[in-house]
Amino acid sequence: MTRVLLAVVMVLVSAGSASAEPVGGTRSVEWAPCPDDAEGQCGTLSVPLDWDKPRGQRVDLAVGRHRATDPARRIGVLLADPGGPGGSAAEFALSGLFSAEVRARFDIVGLDSRGTGNSAAIRCADLMTDAPGTYPADRAGFEELLKYNRRVVGQCRERSGPVFDHADGATVARDMDALRRALGERKVSYFGLSYGTVYGQAYAELFGDRVRAMVLDSVVDHSVGVRGFVGDRAAAADDSFVEFARWCERTESCVLHGQNVYDAWEAALVRADGEPGGRQGLLDGMYYALRGPDWVWAADLIAGRPGFRAASFEPNYESVRLASVCQDFSLRINNFQEYSRVRADELRRSPIMRGSYLGHDEAMACAGITGPPANPPHRLDVHDVPKILVLNARHDPTTPYEWAVNIQRQAPRNTALLTYEGWGHIAYPRSACTRGGVDAYLLGLTTPVASCPAVEQ
Repeated sequence: MTRVLLAVVMVLVSAGSASAEPVGGTRSVEWAPCPDDAEGQCGTLSVPLDWDKPRGQRVDLAVGRHRATDPARRIGVLLADPGGPGGSAAEFALSGLFSAEVRARFDIVGLDSRGTGNSAAIRCADLMTDAPGTYPADRAGFEELLKYNRRVVGQCRERSGPVFDHADGATVARDMDALRRALGERKVSYFGLSYGTVYGQAYAELFGDRVRAMVLDSVVDHSVGVRGFVGDRAAAADDSFVEFARWCERTESCVLHGQNVYDAWEAALVRADGEPGGRQGLLDGMYYALRGPDWVWAADLIAGRPGFRAASFEPNYESVRLASVCQDFSLRINNFQEYSRVRADELRRSPIMRGSYLGHDEAMACAGITGPPANPPHRLDVHDVPKILVLNARHDPTTPYEWAVNIQRQAPRNTALLTYEGWGHIAYPRSACTRGGVDAYLLGLTTPVASCPAVEQ
């Protein structure tokens, strides 16, 4: 993706309630060409560090824009966020994900959320050395993990400054509405992927009457507690493995075709105990393979074939999640007894994959953090917002299909669910059906069919 270089431009944004425009107005963003993208424009949005103190300290947020290629037919602004957390929305807006027609009809705009990209990025990876294991076997191991977490959070907060405590999803939603005002738009459309759906849900709750359309692809259910946060993902990981095994059974080119895939997997785990990276390294690799999905890689992992597929999250994901995920969810596991209950439930729901790599890792990164989250989890509460399109693969190990169904149940009159009957994380680009359904909704506010067939690898 394009590397966004910040232009020097200040946008004065006064704070107001969610139901009224702020007093005093807002200046427009003065766009400048992006140095490494001829079609892109870059700028900076200045917002209050703390929206409860609008005249206090401010923070600059990076913005990227791809102008509508057919201005005569321009619909408006499409705010886009790739999730992560840690993904640069400013760069994402300049990427080639969207269809030519969407790019023709919308100014696609991305705002780097606080702590990501060029928006006061939180970078603390070098502080995370000599980390203890996140699967403590006893009380002493758990206490060691808590001590480590508290040290890392304290040092990361000190390095990052006050933005560390002002990067939750509701705050990001207020930043998004400041951008809407700065662009001079009465309403905006929104497209959020993965963790970007947390920002979308918050925006719909706070500023529903300013939404034209909203797509939430691979949705994170902001209502789940710690056991659902971990356990639902654990169950989804096993579901994805079962789908992989079925693929091997029907696909002659699978290196495990004709074998019992489950037995081969158990044997591979035992073998991994004596190899570099160990069993957990194999489990983590399998999670990434299922997330793609890359079933050829998954089979190679089990067969012990040499080879490596680069797989990682956003560059500063492990840092920024301390300020975002830990403040959007109640992941406060503060004693070994509570951890043991969560872990037992995780294993019960995921006997094949031994849990969720992502859900477990995020929950344990937040263990030991004190105080309630700034943006506590709750059921989706929307009223004035138009129909939101929720999109999810049925077999997604990262954002379980169960979460998308639950979001639709929480707001049945304000949401429509489009199910991709296939596999992997992020559904929009999977097929002509998913892309066409989303595009028709964004362009013409047409609710698509309820289901799109799977496309075999």
